[in-house]
Amino acid sequence: MEWHSRSAAAVMDELKVSPSRGLDEREAANRLEEYGSNVLRKEKKKSLILVFFEQFSDFMVLILLGAAAVSFIISVLNGDADFVDPIIILAIVIVNAIIGVSHESRAGAAIEALMKMTAPETTVIRGGRKIRIAAAEVVPGDILSLESGDLVPADARLISDSSLKAEESSLTGESLPSEKSASVILPENLPIGERKNMLFAASVITSGHGIAVVTATGMNTQVGHIAGMLNSGEEPMTPLQNRLANTGKVLGIGALAICALIFLLGIFQQRNPLEMFLISVSLAVAAIPEGLPAIVTIVLAAGVSAMAGKNAIIRKLPAVETLGSATVICSDKTGTLTQNKMSVTEIRGMSGTLNKSGGEAAAILSLTALCNNSSISQESGGYSGDPTETALITAAADAGINRKTLTDSFPRVDELPFESSRKLMSTLHRKDGGYRVITKGAPDVLLNVCSMAEVNGKPVPLTDELRRNINSMNSDMASNALRVLGAAYKDESARIPKDDFERNLVFKGLVGMIDPPREEAKAAVELCKRAGIKAVMITGDHVLTATAIAKQLGILCAGDKSVSGAELDKMDKRELEKNIFSYSVFARVSPEHKVRIVRAFQARGAVAAMTGDGVNDAPALKIADIGCAMGISGTDVAKGAADMVLTDDNFATIVEAVRHGRGIYANIKKAAHFLLSSNTGEILTIFAAFLMGLPSPLLPIQLLWVNLVTDSFPALALGAEKADDDIMEQPPISPKKSLFADGLALAIITEGLMIGSLALLAFSIGRAFFGVGGDVSVARTMAFSVLSLSQLVHAFNARSGKSVFKIGLTSNSKMTWSFALCLVMQLAVVMVPPFAAIFKVVPLNIPQWLTVAALSLMPLPLIELQKSVTNRDRRRDAVPTRA
Repeated sequence: MEWHSRSAAAVMDELKVSPSRGLDEREAANRLEEYGSNVLRKEKKKSLILVFFEQFSDFMVLILLGAAAVSFIISVLNGDADFVDPIIILAIVIVNAIIGVSHESRAGAAIEALMKMTAPETTVIRGGRKIRIAAAEVVPGDILSLESGDLVPADARLISDSSLKAEESSLTGESLPSEKSASVILPENLPIGERKNMLFAASVITSGHGIAVVTATGMNTQVGHIAGMLNSGEEPMTPLQNRLANTGKVLGIGALAICALIFLLGIFQQRNPLEMFLISVSLAVAAIPEGLPAIVTIVLAAGVSAMAGKNAIIRKLPAVETLGSATVICSDKTGTLTQNKMSVTEIRGMSGTLNKSGGEAAAILSLTALCNNSSISQESGGYSGDPTETALITAAADAGINRKTLTDSFPRVDELPFESSRKLMSTLHRKDGGYRVITKGAPDVLLNVCSMAEVNGKPVPLTDELRRNINSMNSDMASNALRVLGAAYKDESARIPKDDFERNLVFKGLVGMIDPPREEAKAAVELCKRAGIKAVMITGDHVLTATAIAKQLGILCAGDKSVSGAELDKMDKRELEKNIFSYSVFARVSPEHKVRIVRAFQARGAVAAMTGDGVNDAPALKIADIGCAMGISGTDVAKGAADMVLTDDNFATIVEAVRHGRGIYANIKKAAHFLLSSNTGEILTIFAAFLMGLPSPLLPIQLLWVNLVTDSFPALALGAEKADDDIMEQPPISPKKSLFADGLALAIITEGLMIGSLALLAFSIGRAFFGVGGDVSVARTMAFSVLSLSQLVHAFNARSGKSVFKIGLTSNSKMTWSFALCLVMQLAVVMVPPFAAIFKVVPLNIPQWLTVAALSLMPLPLIELQKSVTNRDRRRDAVPTRA
């Protein structure tokens, strides 16, 4: 129901309650039973066991489990009790499941934070008495008695108020407290920020006091609606998760197809079925990069650690990479793009714009500093109070005005407090044996109580021309999104009554304030543009204010549009999605609007990042591809719903995070490129040997060793590669692109052919020259060693598309150390008898080792030659031809 569009009396009639008596205890108990407790419901969480077993639904994992089962059955049928292969495969699957569980969604955190924001106790009128009750017991129809500092326990319609203001920035996005008035009756379908006769759960009374009747509790409040969206909003899969899932399906289906083909061919050739099962298991193990999920997790975790040092705390690992794919950043205005504090930016007198440190400006600021109720905070030493008044005091201090000296010279003796109905505040001060009245407030209202204006230091009659001049200056300042206050005064020889304060005043000047943009935000927005990222402002503030800030920051440029929440309500889903990229500013929006905006961008294929700090941002933060909450000014609700928290509340930090995310994605792609080309080589080795009628050159346990050890360490080292210098000059990575796009699939196949050919050549040389009586132990050992060592060498090729000698063969120290470590481990497997027995290899002599070394080094010159040709062609294509 639109309670704000009805009178207070009509609301109380509807709720059947008297403002003086409130509800009696029996009626309150009945309503508590009818409406339920005034608490927020939490989404039921999955059990840890269920989450654990969900990790086994991945296609690659199912194939590995099948391979483990087949390997186990073969061992039992052979009667050799060799269960090393299935045990290792199961260990891999379980470790990956544990990693998945540890990073499972934290859906309930935001709801728990919302619950903490609700008041534990509140004051209500029941049976004609004021009593304190638990906020959870508040019911619709309860009469609330609220004072400055109180947390509002439920949504309520004001009945009466005295200079009441409420801090609602976490709900509306506005940096200033909202002025409230019980007497107004408003149109329907207004944004929350314009419902001046309503109070909302989780907001704070900053000044004044009032009586209100509760209209909604629990999940029916505005905060409850947000909690409902958080419960129902599904977090999208990240681009990396989609790519890995698709890669897993491709590899899995490919592995099954090859296994089936080989098994059928084997049956056709009348081979031993157990032997065919063993070869199929080998192929399944070769096809699946078992270490890839763990490597991706570790690379992302390393990125998390590095980004924490740059003021970005990642709460969900895949978010690191998702940042690199971001094509749209939807940013809240207040506290994210702006400083979330009012600041005086312009002062005008009757002569026009004034120097803020000049004498005339100081005189105007002195008036606004005296007609002011801000005080010095004992905790911070700064000013506390209404943001507008603290801005005026700060500006006076910056102009060299000592507040204490000023108040000592002009001691206050009386005050006419600000009221929203008058839009003015007046104070009376002693001055040189007489008195001075000072009034500040809305310029249009202030002019109505002025009869004079100060021109060149002297009061003169306020003519129509002067009045037009003042109104013109006011309009000009307001068009730049400034909040404008006028200052006036009059001197009296004797003390006058309050009723005469605001009569026949002398107009002094205008002061313009705004919540200014962050200095570094403009540069960050410009960098976003160069990186192909659209920056969008989403705010609960006025369109005029939002547009002015957006223009200053470079968000709103020629051809861009701004749109209000009311206009969004008139658009259907299809229209919004069609035109979404033409809008750069969304103003006066609700939490529901923010969710619609993010989903519209996503529907058009964008990877949307959402930044914000308020409760009103939380639902959009959750459903965005990546939600970024502010760490200092951000509410716990926003942090709980976000994927990343910016500890310095700096919009520029997200741009640095995007840079880091792009570098991490590039490194993950390099690692996947390396691993998949190595796995392709393993598949081709086994498949080619089978087609040639040769014994299997590699055993499952040897393939597991290569995949998990001698492949994994270099792949991890690739994750530490330095990002390209021009990475932010490149367009975002399209989420529609597969991991195999841009020629990667061809590179994987050709490089896999190379590695497979070298391993098969080593096996053939071993059989032909070193085999005795058909024994393939030496040949298999040589093939195993070449496969492992050639992949170690090939890891250097995967570091860059440029020549490894140009970027520096040892410039990545982690790669150098991983090469040395894996080399030692591979030698130990072959040369240390206990290890050799496990991996079914035999010692090699010097000629055999020399053969292994020669073949293992071949990937470096071969790929260097290929890079040279490719890069030469690219340079030639990049040179413009002459006309």
